[in-house]
Amino acid sequence: MKDLYWHIEGYDSLEKIYDRKVKAGCFTRNQMGHLLKALAAQSGLTMEEITGAYARRKTRISNDLLQVHTDPKYGHMMCGDNPHFIARMVRDSA
Repeated sequence: MKDLYWHIEGYDSLEKIYDRKVKAGCFTRNQMGHLLKALAAQSGLTMEEITGAYARRKTRISNDLLQVHTDPKYGHMMCGDNPHFIARMVRDSA
């Protein structure tokens, strides 16, 4: 029987900096989006950039550095520029 997992990968340019699989039941899609934001913030943003990422949109200090994007064709979730993190659902043999 094959189990469903979230496969989370992080890249700094082309170099893989993070790779982890967790059972799908550990995270909702919303929680996975928050996790991707935290990983992207911790691995490459300054405190000022993180502050701007959470500021109200279209304010002077706001930025889009922690926007989570979903690929509608494949369902992948992505966050960050460089480094960036990707999460997708995969099936693995148990």
